[in-house]
Amino acid sequence: MYVIGRLFPRFMACGILVSLLAACGVNDIPTYDEAVKATWAQVDNQYKRRADLIPNLVEVVKGFAAQEQETLTAVVEARAKATQMQIPSDILSNPQAFQAFEANQGALTQALSRLLLVVERYPDLKSNQNFLNLQAQLEGTENRIAVARRDYIQAVQVYNTELRTFPGRIWAALLYSDMDLRETFSQPESLAEPPEVKFN
Repeated sequence: MYVIGRLFPRFMACGILVSLLAACGVNDIPTYDEAVKATWAQVDNQYKRRADLIPNLVEVVKGFAAQEQETLTAVVEARAKATQMQIPSDILSNPQAFQAFEANQGALTQALSRLLLVVERYPDLKSNQNFLNLQAQLEGTENRIAVARRDYIQAVQVYNTELRTFPGRIWAALLYSDMDLRETFSQPESLAEPPEVKFN
């Protein structure tokens, strides 16, 4: 009983210290980092889903619009470039790798936009059930990409803010010096402009 009586204040002090540390955000940085990683995985999944839909879409369009070979080739090449990029493990804190990833995905978005605009010239294609199904899936995926990107941007904002503000800045310096700021999406000016379509 005497030993318990002597150890009890130490256990209480440890309990109070742990409570204080938890209350002042010592675990916020790794928690926010995991949220960033999870939302990034969702962005990556949606881009992969889009890339998987493209070959079928190209084949359907090819059957109706063989003369649009230049546009079809641009889509296939953009998809290949986007899917063949080796994504480094540090992409979220590597500005060059993140920008290369974003540029490849942006080029694919532009190529798809041009393809869907070309489709307007082919009424038979626009009424084809396979094309309509693929177009609906692609539009749904584009919406999912937008939502996933938004969620990722918000998670990065919370994480980066925690690293730059008090008390997160202190915890980062003391315990999480290996945690870097994360990159976020920026829309290149070329994506802000709609693709130009020329009718011959």
